[in-house]
Amino acid sequence: MSLSIHYTFLPADDPDASLAFYRDTLGFEVRNDVGYGTMRWITVGPEGSKTSIVLHPPAADPGITEDERRTIAEMMAKGSYASIVLSSEDVDGTFEQVQAAGAEVVQEPMDQPYGVRDCAFRDPAGNLVRINQAA
Repeated sequence: MSLSIHYTFLPADDPDASLAFYRDTLGFEVRNDVGYGTMRWITVGPEGSKTSIVLHPPAADPGITEDERRTIAEMMAKGSYASIVLSSEDVDGTFEQVQAAGAEVVQEPMDQPYGVRDCAFRDPAGNLVRINQAA
C-alpha cells in the first residue's frame, strides 16, 4: 500500500488574516478559494508539494451543537484546538523571516531533548505552527 497526505484541515476564523499568513508570510501558493454564503474555504500549500492545507470555517459542520461551537471558539482563543508541523532546510533563517513578518512567536529555535531543532508560532486563528529542521 502506498499512501500520502493529500489534505489536512486547520480552522480559520478570519480567512483574510489566515490567507495573508500562509501565502505572504510562509510563501505558500493558493490552490483554491471557495466561498459559500458567509463561509470561506482556502486551500494553500508549499510550491511543488502535493500536500495541501485547507483553511476552513471552524465548526462549519451542521452536526455540531452550539455548545460544541462555543467550546471550539474557546479552544481556538487559547491556541489549543489545532496544530501543524512543517519542516525547513534552515529553521533559524525561517524563524527570522516569520518573526520579522510579525507572527506571534511561541518558541524561538532550540534543540529539543528528543533530537529535533524547531521553533513555533501561532497563526492568526491561534493554531500552533511548529517548524522542524529538515533532517
